[in-house]
Amino acid sequence: MKDQIIEYLHYLNIERGLALNTRVSYERDLTQYTTFLEENQITSWQQVDRFLVVTYLQKLQTEGKSSATITRMVSSLRRFHQYLRQERITDHDPMQHIDSPKKAQKLPSTLSLEEVERLIETPDTSKLLGIRDRAILEVMYATGLRVSELIGLKLGNLHLSIGLLQTIGKGDKERIIPLGDYAIHWIERYLEEARPALTKKTPNELHLFVNNHGHGLSRQGIWKNLKTIVREAGINKDVTPHTLRHSFATHLLENGADLRTVQELLGHADISTTQIYTHITKKRMTDVYKQHFPRA
Repeated sequence: MKDQIIEYLHYLNIERGLALNTRVSYERDLTQYTTFLEENQITSWQQVDRFLVVTYLQKLQTEGKSSATITRMVSSLRRFHQYLRQERITDHDPMQHIDSPKKAQKLPSTLSLEEVERLIETPDTSKLLGIRDRAILEVMYATGLRVSELIGLKLGNLHLSIGLLQTIGKGDKERIIPLGDYAIHWIERYLEEARPALTKKTPNELHLFVNNHGHGLSRQGIWKNLKTIVREAGINKDVTPHTLRHSFATHLLENGADLRTVQELLGHADISTTQIYTHITKKRMTDVYKQHFPRA
C-alpha cells in the first residue's frame, strides 16, 4: 500500500507540478491514514470502503482534531482515491458519498499600524544581525511574502533600481511585487554592511538573507527570531510570520486598495481567499463605530 503512496507523490510532482510543501502535506495525511488501515488489518486499497473512511474521520474527531484539519484530510483522501481508481488500482471510490465538514471561517489576527512600526523598529541596528532583522521585517511587511517565499529569496530576485522583487509562490507561480522606500533602504544597508560580514567565512552567492554562519535562513530561524523581537517590542499577541502578511493585506484594503490588486500581491489563486480580509476591515469599522458613536 505504501508503494502506491510513493507513486502518487511522484505523480503530484511530475504530472501535477505541485509545490514541495503541498506534497509534504499530502504525504503526512496519507501516512497517518495508512497507519490506521494497517491497525485494522487492511492490506490492500481494494479493501477500503466507505465505512472504514467514516470510522477514520470519526477517530480524528474523537481525538479533538479541528474541522480545518479534518477538511484537509477529506480533501487529501478524496484526491488519492480518485487517483487509485483512475489508475485502475481499485474499482470503486469510497469517498464518493463523503462530504467535507463545514470549515469555520476564522478571521486572521493582524497588528495595528502602530504595533507594526514598533515591531519593525525593535531590532538593534548597531549590530549586524539587527540590520538583517530590520531588513527582513521591512520586506515581510512591505510585500506580504509567505515565510517560504522569504527564505527562498535569492540575490538575483532583487531589482532595487526599479523597486521590484521577484518571488516564486505556491504552485511554482512567479509574481512581481513592488518594494517601498523603507524596505529598499534597509535591504541596501543590509547588503552593504551586514551581509558581507556574515558571509565572510562562508561565502554565499545565492540566498538573500543568511544566518550568522553565512547559510540561508530556515523557517524555524525566522520564527525564532520573530518571537524574540515580538517579546522585546512588548507586543502581547501571538505573532507569526503570517501575521505580518495578514497585516499587509488588511492595511492595504483599509487605505483604499481594491481586492484584485491585493489578490495579485498576495499570490492568491482564488479571490475568495483574499475576501477574508474584507471581513476584518468591516469588523474594525464596526468596532470603531461602537466605540465612538454616542448612540451606538
